[in-house]
Amino acid sequence: MSKDLRVNGEIRTREVRLVGVDGQQLGIMPTREALRIAQEQGLDLVEVAPNARPPVCRIMDFGKYKYEQSKREREARKKQRIINIKEVKLRPNIEEHDFQVKARNAIRFLQDGDKVKVTVMFRGREIAHADLGMKLCQRLADQVADLASVEKPPKVEGRNMVMILAPKA
Repeated sequence: MSKDLRVNGEIRTREVRLVGVDGQQLGIMPTREALRIAQEQGLDLVEVAPNARPPVCRIMDFGKYKYEQSKREREARKKQRIINIKEVKLRPNIEEHDFQVKARNAIRFLQDGDKVKVTVMFRGREIAHADLGMKLCQRLADQVADLASVEKPPKVEGRNMVMILAPKA
């Protein structure tokens, strides 16, 4: 934001609308006059609305403004949450205990705030029984229903069936 603002001598227009430190309108005046007023106060003349006719300039401490701007951007970055996609791979003829282990992993990923991609891998002629994969996906979705919602329902993609679960807010 502060990169496209022109300051002091960079302002090339003949006249500007000047806004004081406290936000009061000082009127339209030549740029040199506005610059002189800003320098008398020991502050900078900053062009805040370059597209207006005439451009709007404000008297402010530009260094302090840039510092506060960067502080605000850092705060915004801190509050961001990056959502990763974790994968849980299953086979259509999985044993009960193995299924429970995979379900626990999915629950842990969802509690961490990540999305879970459930992949059921088919080998050889197993692809003929896609309904088994569908039941498996549904069973996993039912098991994590209190933590997650199905973002993308189970769909066969080549030799795999893919379903995506998203954590509830």
